[in-house]
Amino acid sequence: MKVAVLYGGTSAEREVSLSSGRGIMEALKQKGHEVIGIDFHPNMINDILTLDVDIVFIGLHGRLGEDGSIQSLLDLAGIPYVGSGVLASALAMDKAKSKVMFANVGIRTAQDVILQKSTFSKEDFNLPFSLPIVIKPNREGSTIGLTIAHDEEEVLKGLEFAFEHDEEIMIEQYVKGTEVTIAVIGERGKEQAMPIIEIVPKNKYYDYESKYAPGGSEHIIPARINDEVTQLLLNNAVLAHQVLGCEVYSRADFIIPDNGEKPVILEVNTLPGMTPTSLFPDAAKYIGIKYEEMIEELVNLSLKKR
Repeated sequence: MKVAVLYGGTSAEREVSLSSGRGIMEALKQKGHEVIGIDFHPNMINDILTLDVDIVFIGLHGRLGEDGSIQSLLDLAGIPYVGSGVLASALAMDKAKSKVMFANVGIRTAQDVILQKSTFSKEDFNLPFSLPIVIKPNREGSTIGLTIAHDEEEVLKGLEFAFEHDEEIMIEQYVKGTEVTIAVIGERGKEQAMPIIEIVPKNKYYDYESKYAPGGSEHIIPARINDEVTQLLLNNAVLAHQVLGCEVYSRADFIIPDNGEKPVILEVNTLPGMTPTSLFPDAAKYIGIKYEEMIEELVNLSLKKR
């Protein structure tokens, strides 16, 4: 087939997307496809609308890639693409809205408060929870703009940092525990969760460096958790995928609290990273699916949905 790969982009996750795009393009070439690589920029809209390809593989991350924007453009052009549609992409990108949907189906979420830049005042601000707290942009990924604040000074710096990345930010109750992630793949209604990956960051927290620097974190598959929690997490990952209306693939991130309480969902990624250190390819590799075979399966599943 003739496949266009969109990668790069203009979001804060551009560098990650460049790496994902290179991996996706190489895999597609190995499977015999004709590949057109496009380092996407918003001024290329006309080029995208007139693409003559069988399908587009979106290797973008963050805004204008993972938030439904490029998906709506491709829908208007009638061009098939890999992964979730406009609504699911937009919902997953909006942490506040997706958490409401998760809570409605019984998936545990952390308490949160949303702040708007237009109405925020340092003088009137009061801590909504006891410290430490998590401060993050409402519509960003890869821990960009995120702070775990332990004192008032860190809180004020964290608020300012998060507002640099979004007009709307989330303050969340910090949950101490083990971070895990679960890849989900399959046709609508037949989705399956891959083995749970436990993430052990080399830094104190699972930050940007831990995610993407070689050796920044250790991925333990399967995660070192009991059967009961394992089954709950597998079910919740598929349920989160379905309640947002995701298609073909996603990856759900959770925290398992140290105090023995139920796992807390962090977010769902509709375009999870495909870099050499990424989690989704690691899960596929563990169950015997090579990288290029995984990419091919995502293309085939996406062609079936239309």
